[in-house]
Amino acid sequence: MNKQLKDILERLYVRYNRRELIAPDPLQFVYRYETDRDREVVGLLSAALAYGRVAQIAKSLERLLDIMAPSPYEFVISFGKAGSKKLTGFKHRFNTAQDIADLLTLLKKVYKKHGTIEAYFLTGYKDEHENIVPALTGFCDGLEKMHGTESSGLKYLLSNPARGSACKRMNLFLRWMVRSDDVDCGVWTGVDKAKLIVPIDVHMGRLCRILGMYEQKTVTMRAALDITHSFAEISPDDPAKYDFCLSRIGIVENCDGRLADRCRICELNGYCKERKEHEPK
Repeated sequence: MNKQLKDILERLYVRYNRRELIAPDPLQFVYRYETDRDREVVGLLSAALAYGRVAQIAKSLERLLDIMAPSPYEFVISFGKAGSKKLTGFKHRFNTAQDIADLLTLLKKVYKKHGTIEAYFLTGYKDEHENIVPALTGFCDGLEKMHGTESSGLKYLLSNPARGSACKRMNLFLRWMVRSDDVDCGVWTGVDKAKLIVPIDVHMGRLCRILGMYEQKTVTMRAALDITHSFAEISPDDPAKYDFCLSRIGIVENCDGRLADRCRICELNGYCKERKEHEPK
């Protein structure tokens, strides 16, 4: 990565990486709570349900957190038949009330045995690992085994690297929990942010392709690793640093990858134009 791109990314970070620009990101729901345990519960649920239209994600999370009020953590550790009944009728696209009940049951077991979700995650985390993938795989595998029975809904909530996807939602959760700045809340302290994988959604995928960070037609874990490696060349101690600010270009500025009038004020304008001029017709 050249110095020019690094300077551009730093300017984007200063412009967009601000608390007041978090909405409509699902991370906004995490900041409704003060305790670390509430925040990690809400963070996991918000990331797990972060698929589909932005408005529908927000609507589903509003309903779920209203059910779990006033403390999502307390709702989890006391979860049982009464809590399951309160979830009746909940649905978010592919996931049902039963899927959420299954996940909350697992989280209750995690809290009873380990005290925090972070402590459970750290059982599979090793300093010698190059990145977070082995620990995330162990985290998802462990929860699925703890559940005991096959559940496609639970598997969808827990995007597992073992299945080859880019695991955007779980990597998003880890970014929220591990990094600490004006946007990410940094609840967890035992995981090195240098090992994070950049969460790749449609906006990040489009921009990273324009920036020449990967060439694959689909965004797989391999592509996510290639993209993370490219960012690590700029910020080796914090490769996920620019995720939020770049995704704002797609969400806030409505970038669709095509040149438009709004591109004139975008920090990436020159770089994107240069790339497009060399793309095959």
